[in-house]
Amino acid sequence: MQRSLLILATVGLCLVAALWGVPRLLDWEPWRSTIADLAAARLGRPVTITGPIRLVLLPHPQIEAEGIVIGGDDGAEDVTLTARTLRLRVALPALLAKQIEPREIVLSGVDLRIAWPPATVPALRPPAWLTVLEARIEDGRLRIGELTLEGFAGRLTTGGVAEALRFEGGFVWQSLPVRFGATLGRAGWDAIAPLDISLAVAGASLSGRGILQPEGGFEGRIEAAGPDLSVLLPTPPGAFRATARLTAGGDLLALEDLNLDFQGAASRGAVALRLSPSPRLDIALAAARLDLDAWAGALRAGASAQRAGLPLSVDLSAEAATFRGVGLRRLRGAAALDGDRLVLTDVAVLLPGEAEVEIAGANAGTRLELAVRFTAPDLRGTLAALGAPIGATDPARLRQADGRFRLVWDEAQAEVPELLATLDGTQVSGAGIWRFGARPAIGVGLTLDRLSLDGLLPVDWDQVAWRDALSGFDANLRLDAAALDWRQGGVERLALDAALDQGRVTLRRATARVAGADAILSGSLALAPAMRFQDVSLEASAARAEGVFGLMPAFWLHDSRLAALPLTLRLTGGGPAEAVALRLAAELGELRLETQAVLDLPAVRVNGSMTLRHPGAPRLLSEVFGPGPDGMPDLWNDWLGAGSLSVVAQVIAGRQGISSERLELVAGDLRLSGQGAIALDGPRPRLTARLMAERLPLPRVAPRATAPLPLGWLRDWDAEIALRAARVEVPGLPLLEQPTIALRLANGAASIDMTQARVAGGALSGQVRIEAGAVPRLAMEMRLAGAAIAAPLFDLPLDVTAGQIVVEASLTAEGSAPAALLATLSGQVQMAVSAGLLGGIDVPAVVAAAALPDQEQAAVDLRRGLLTGATTIERLDAGLRIEAGRATLTGARLVAEGGATASAAGVVDLSRGSIDLQVAVPTRAGPEAGLRLAGSLEAPARVAEIAAWTRWRAERD
Repeated sequence: MQRSLLILATVGLCLVAALWGVPRLLDWEPWRSTIADLAAARLGRPVTITGPIRLVLLPHPQIEAEGIVIGGDDGAEDVTLTARTLRLRVALPALLAKQIEPREIVLSGVDLRIAWPPATVPALRPPAWLTVLEARIEDGRLRIGELTLEGFAGRLTTGGVAEALRFEGGFVWQSLPVRFGATLGRAGWDAIAPLDISLAVAGASLSGRGILQPEGGFEGRIEAAGPDLSVLLPTPPGAFRATARLTAGGDLLALEDLNLDFQGAASRGAVALRLSPSPRLDIALAAARLDLDAWAGALRAGASAQRAGLPLSVDLSAEAATFRGVGLRRLRGAAALDGDRLVLTDVAVLLPGEAEVEIAGANAGTRLELAVRFTAPDLRGTLAALGAPIGATDPARLRQADGRFRLVWDEAQAEVPELLATLDGTQVSGAGIWRFGARPAIGVGLTLDRLSLDGLLPVDWDQVAWRDALSGFDANLRLDAAALDWRQGGVERLALDAALDQGRVTLRRATARVAGADAILSGSLALAPAMRFQDVSLEASAARAEGVFGLMPAFWLHDSRLAALPLTLRLTGGGPAEAVALRLAAELGELRLETQAVLDLPAVRVNGSMTLRHPGAPRLLSEVFGPGPDGMPDLWNDWLGAGSLSVVAQVIAGRQGISSERLELVAGDLRLSGQGAIALDGPRPRLTARLMAERLPLPRVAPRATAPLPLGWLRDWDAEIALRAARVEVPGLPLLEQPTIALRLANGAASIDMTQARVAGGALSGQVRIEAGAVPRLAMEMRLAGAAIAAPLFDLPLDVTAGQIVVEASLTAEGSAPAALLATLSGQVQMAVSAGLLGGIDVPAVVAAAALPDQEQAAVDLRRGLLTGATTIERLDAGLRIEAGRATLTGARLVAEGGATASAAGVVDLSRGSIDLQVAVPTRAGPEAGLRLAGSLEAPARVAEIAAWTRWRAERD
């Protein structure tokens, strides 16, 4: 028994071995065409077997073949399939009858291509031969038109002619595994087949139910939901839920009436997947609110990922949106993504301040090119909302802007190759570039019709703030402006070429026309570790200096003839900001200025030496102040004499003013030295000085000149000047020696106090006060004591020619011109002369002549004594009462040597230059003899008045 079992087992094993091994050893090549023909007839499609064929009987009968092609290989078939290996489970009896009845098909290494759009509807329907079949696909690839899905695998089952075709499997899409399920029902008498579809990917699910139309295509509804839409599409992350109507045709799969709940916000839109002529996904969304930061990041990530190469377009619109914290309104636009290419079209948005922006552009790899148009009617509001630092700017600036520009952005730089805009009415054009990196680099080239910096730049210079602001980047700047306005200064034809490199500002060249002068500036400035200037050079020239004078302080001589002279200057220097060594050489007509100074920029202070020269001092003063007034055409030459001008000074200038510890002035015959300062920190400039003069000539004054005196500057200045002079010379007046003069000027009033002065051996003191009001007023107090008279005192035919004199005067006058002052002169003058000589009359001789016994001889001698000779003065007292320019002689009494006396009375009209003076000489008996001076002061007529005495003598005799 055991032996029989052993034999049976051995026979069984041999039979199994034979069934397993023998079919594999047989040559099935002669059956290739037969098996292919049988399979083609059964499948209804051409079948080609290019690899080896094997028959396997165990564990169940199946045919294994390699190199399988189902369908034509010419591309004309709707469905073609190739497989690396085909395992076909068949019925053994049918196989022995040379028939193939597949029960299960396993395809490995499948490449399934479905032409899209399909040429015939059955491509979307189960073939008639699929009656009872189970098929599995392993390690496959599915291509629908141009769409390729890798990792395709699944199981296809059908139970019979009336049962549905069901496929379950999966594939890989955008590197994500997708589970797929579909149930396709058998078509009814109306050729309509039901279709149910389900997808699951990355936690998201999609389900759809609809029908296949007889003419082709699918109609139905789908529902989708998931925790993160960004996993599937280039969108911001967030949970979503959507419902839509799905329509699928040969070249289009469309989601219509799409209702999307994304990130808790409801949106409406549509999605279309175009399959012909090439795959493309189009998305349109209309939302109440969008977060553009998230959408922009998603689109950039989608462009860089290139997950499936499926072209994508997104059309977004929203009533409200946010971008980098800025609220936007009325957003619309479209973005198309094709591989790594992103195209933006019709993007428009309304920014805060009602600014409208339109954007269109595309990228090429990492390069993004945009065309931007903008209109900002309230530019300040827009900039403030964007966080721009405009708080320090004038509210009247940055009001309106519009224009367009092109922006080119890539990984290394952002470039604006074209800009055309209008800012506050100013036309701006140009280009710029910004290179990214650890140290950014900026290049800008701009052309403007007018650039106004007033209100844009801060008024005060903050060295630290500017240094910190310029230390973090490099830059190149080219600027052309037809006109530039800054701090009430005008600049024309500005051309600037500058660079900022590693904290060094280099001004290669700057040219401009400033106040009528053509200027060229160059140099460099190192910002760190400490500010340092190097190779600074400024050259300027002007045919007329009047424009440059207009830039000077208010006290400058803007209206002088110097303004019409040509001007040239050259400034060079360099050094640290605290000690910039400067050298200045300037020429204004024949005037030459040379300066060597050190500039302390943080303290805004300069310290240096100055030399000013001119070959003709009178000519220079004539150019500065104009020619002399009426009656004094040669004022300056008479005053200073022929000679040159030279000013040498050690000067310190700063915000507070200008000071000089050493000042030397030579102007013709004038010699001055000393020290002085001009303070500029008050409401008016204040001059203080201590001066010494060897010889101080003063200008001659024409008393009847009608030209106004230059008193306006008294209202513009304050001053306190102390002057000591060895000699003061005034034409027509005695020499003034060793005077000490103090000049004080404040609030438009000048006070001149003089002490310690000597005039002809006498002491002179006094004060002159000038008030430069609407009607100038002059007041003078003076006392002269002990002066020796050595020449005619008044230059009259009857005059004091010698003696000791004491004079006291108190005078006032009003008017702008000398003639007006003389016409309004009022006051008192008291004069006393002793031990002197009165020329033009001989008082003792007149008294003696009146006592002669011969009447005729007495009359002759009276006339001679009244008209000739001189009188030795023992004492002469006289007073003048002056009103409105008329001087009335009061209390005039002469005591001559020997006791003879005389008196005088009369009027001198100073404004008209006339005199009417009567001198009376008492005789010992009879009437007085008299002398009358009448006529002009320059040449008065003398008349001896002895008629009363002659009549008395005739009556007596």
